[in-house]
Amino acid sequence: MKIRHPEKENKPINPIKKKPEWIRSKLSNSKEFFLTKTIVNNNNLVTVCQEANCPNITECWSKRHATFMIMGDTCTRACAFCDVKTGVPGKLDQLEPVKIAEAVKKLDLRHVVITSVDRDDLEDGGSNHFYEVINQTRKTNPNTTVEVLTPDFLRKGDAYKKVLEAKPDVFNHNIETVPSLYLKVRPGSRYFASLELLKNAKLHDQNIFTKSGIMLGLGETRDEILQVMDDLRTADVDFLTIGQYLQPSTKHYPLDRYYDPKEFDDLGTIAKAKGFLLVSSSPLTRSSYHADEDFAKLKANRINSH
Repeated sequence: MKIRHPEKENKPINPIKKKPEWIRSKLSNSKEFFLTKTIVNNNNLVTVCQEANCPNITECWSKRHATFMIMGDTCTRACAFCDVKTGVPGKLDQLEPVKIAEAVKKLDLRHVVITSVDRDDLEDGGSNHFYEVINQTRKTNPNTTVEVLTPDFLRKGDAYKKVLEAKPDVFNHNIETVPSLYLKVRPGSRYFASLELLKNAKLHDQNIFTKSGIMLGLGETRDEILQVMDDLRTADVDFLTIGQYLQPSTKHYPLDRYYDPKEFDDLGTIAKAKGFLLVSSSPLTRSSYHADEDFAKLKANRINSH
């Protein structure tokens, strides 16, 4: 006979710590928010804003900013921090490049961020699909700058070069965390492979800005954070984002702690001193958060400096 233990039933695997007052998502009933939602839904598009439960969705969509996630909503990997579902992805939508381009036009985006799930099932990891999406977006929106946030194309050889052939303005690949946590947090990825990708992207085309990001609160030490910054600068990465890890559910990797805003400010100051051209460091910072405004500032500064 099986003995029941009521006190243990339905016990969360990793209890979620209460959010501090500086991390709060807002609801919106603005017309712009619902316009963005309508355009996304009517074109049957996937956004990382929705799939990853981004805390900034209200603010961004109210400004008509959406980060498009191509190649479906199902990832072939199972990173312990991520809220995107894992499984066997479907076939690529060959009309997706046109759909993305039209949505960018309807939203009147000056800067668009395009990311994807990992597609280890594809021979090229999806690099050619990125190429098609970038080209079609440019063709339809010649004045819009394009930023891509790509997978690591692990074990796909030079597949990443196809993405760079389309000449995105920004090539982003997130390092996510420190080396010591990789096997637990990103078991399907390799820290030095991600560094090599960023390094090779810059070597392939010096005119493309490279970017990466790290989450805090997974159990890393300050020294490890600073070492990641140094590693990224050694790889000649231009832009850096630093944000707070928010545990999506009790089944995800446990949150170690919340960093306060001052700690983010201090780390942002250090990152700038290390030579990153652009740094965004705050609890709610995500890869595409204020990406359009930051890139516009960079272009303005460059024009003024000349």
